[in-house]
Amino acid sequence: MRRKYGIAGAFLTAMLALAACGGGGGTTGGNPLESTSAAPTGSASGGGKAVIGSFDFDESVLLASIYAQALEAKGVQVEEKPRIGSREAVYDQVKSGGLTIVPEYNGNLLAFIDLKATAATTDEVNTALKEKLPAELEVLDSSPAEDKDSLSISKDTQTKQSLTTIEDLAKVSKTMVVGGPPEFKKRWETRFKEVYGLEFKEWKPTGPTTADALKDGTIQVGNVFTTDPKMTANNLVPLEDPKNIFPAQNVVPLLHKASANDTIKTTLNGVSAKLTTESLLEMMQKISVNKDEPATVAKEWLTTNGLG
Repeated sequence: MRRKYGIAGAFLTAMLALAACGGGGGTTGGNPLESTSAAPTGSASGGGKAVIGSFDFDESVLLASIYAQALEAKGVQVEEKPRIGSREAVYDQVKSGGLTIVPEYNGNLLAFIDLKATAATTDEVNTALKEKLPAELEVLDSSPAEDKDSLSISKDTQTKQSLTTIEDLAKVSKTMVVGGPPEFKKRWETRFKEVYGLEFKEWKPTGPTTADALKDGTIQVGNVFTTDPKMTANNLVPLEDPKNIFPAQNVVPLLHKASANDTIKTTLNGVSAKLTTESLLEMMQKISVNKDEPATVAKEWLTTNGLG
C-alpha cells in the first residue's frame, strides 16, 4: 500500500469504494466490513473494545496485527477487519465509528484531507494533521518508522537515461509508462504535473505487482514504497525528491476518538515508540521473502520488544 503529494484526491463514492474491495480479506470471502455493527465503546468493561481495520496491502495488515495483539495483551477485546481496501473506503469507516483504529501514514493522511497541504517534515505534518482532522478523529504519537512513497526506476533505466531525481524524469516522462495502485493516476497526475512537469505516455494500475513490472519492463516508472523488500531484490532505484512532493510518511494510529479509551491510546503510543523503519523493513522481508504470516511476524516483534 503507499504507500505513496501522497494520497490526495476526491473521495470515491462509498458504494464504489466498498464494492472495489469485496473479497479482499476476511474469512468469509465477502466484504470485511459487513459484520461491523454499532461502534465499540471505549468505556467497556476491562480494557475496552476495538475494531481494527487495515488497507489492502501486507504492511498495513502487519501493522494492524501488531496493534491488535498489543491491545489484546492489555485486555482489550479486539475484532480485526483486514484488507478493507483503499483510504477512500477506510477513512469514512473510522470517521463514522465503524472502525476504531487503522494504522495510517501521516503524510498521506494529511494530503487526503487537505488537497493544498504543503507540510513536509514529520513535525510539520503532525501539526497540520491536528489542525485539519475532523472532530470525530484523532491521531496518536507518530512512530519513527517511515514508509515513504517513491517514484522508482530500474538500475538499467537509470544508467541509460542518466536519471537521479524526479526533476530529471521530466525530460523523458512522455516516453514512459508509469504504474502504481489502481487509484494512483487520480491521486497523483495533477500534482506531478504542477510540481515537476511530469506527463507520462500511459498510466497502468499495477498494484502490488509494481516492483515486478519495473523489473520486467512492463512499466518504466513505478510508485514503490521505500520499505518494500522488492526494492532491493529487483535492483530498483528510488529517484530523489528535491521539491518534497512526497511528505513524511511516519506510521501513526488513526482513531475514532469516542471509541478509544486511555488503555487503547497508551498501548498504541507504546507500540509507536518502539517501531522503527529498520524493524519494519525486517518484518516485511519475513513476509515477502520468507512468506511468514503477518500475525506471526507481529507476535515475534511484540515479544522481542516486551509488548506481547
